[in-house]
Amino acid sequence: MLRPLSRAVFQYQSPPRIISYASIVGEKEGEGPLAACFDQIETDPHFGQKTWEQAESMMQRRTISLALDKSNLTENDLACVCAGDLMNQCIGSTYGLLPLRIPMLGIYGACSTMAEGILTASLLAESGVGEYTAAVTSSHFSTAERQFRFPLAYGGQRPPTAQWTCTASGAVILAQSDGVSHGVEVCGCCIGTMQDLGVTDANNMGAAMAPAAADTIVRYLQATGTQPSSFDAIITGDLGLIGSELLCDLVMKQGYDIAPVHHDCGAMMFDPKTQDTHAGGSGCGCSASVLCGYFLPKLENKTIRRILFTATGALMSPTASQQGESIPGIAHLVHLESR
Repeated sequence: MLRPLSRAVFQYQSPPRIISYASIVGEKEGEGPLAACFDQIETDPHFGQKTWEQAESMMQRRTISLALDKSNLTENDLACVCAGDLMNQCIGSTYGLLPLRIPMLGIYGACSTMAEGILTASLLAESGVGEYTAAVTSSHFSTAERQFRFPLAYGGQRPPTAQWTCTASGAVILAQSDGVSHGVEVCGCCIGTMQDLGVTDANNMGAAMAPAAADTIVRYLQATGTQPSSFDAIITGDLGLIGSELLCDLVMKQGYDIAPVHHDCGAMMFDPKTQDTHAGGSGCGCSASVLCGYFLPKLENKTIRRILFTATGALMSPTASQQGESIPGIAHLVHLESR
């Protein structure tokens, strides 16, 4: 059963559990400070395929298959998978998961898709739709550049506020709470509200998404009566270096100091001193792979006990940007605990 706390904020009385997870990243991500955390580092950006889009589909399929293998389950055990990516019509997910024949809910939250996926999959698990559900997402540098920015051969200059779309994927398998004695509990969730402060610069995603992250985090803290110090980590993805500073300032103005426990997946993925990624990483797969590669293992071995995972997304399209529209942001939150 759900326990509603306030508008779009709820907790579970019998929390579903994440019982397996997997992460796969590309070569550049594998050269960063988190290299040892990921299950696989693929040095072939094409993943053995002919096109970038097929490469992303293959990466996502491999990631969900790896998560299933680690839990000794097969695709036939899943009642549903919640999946999405950055490409038009989410073709990375649709073509990637097509051969697996899993009932699928295609979702889109831009870079917030992993949190949205876990939120949705946990609701399905709690409702009794099936014993096991899953969430998976991905992004690929080359597919994103082709769709949102310029052809790869263009060689355009990237401003300091720009972020590097990660070639990465993350997947989790969730189980109903009954009879499950292991795994990471999905204790509560907060569905994000779109925020738009008029940012129009498509090369400054951190500024566009930070207000949404601040709104979601503050709403959850207020609804649960908790403080930032109640959690070992408050994680965002992917505000990058610039958006992270803005987030802490916005939350501080509302009376909460999250700086001591804040971590951003986009800021963590790359080394700004040795890798030319400017403001950090971005993309659906960035926060998904960092969650599955870095934070979930720490929860499982109880190095940390309570986190808020708040993935952030810029709800834009090339068409809207070319028409001069501003960029709304959204952030969804899941509260995870080890017990």
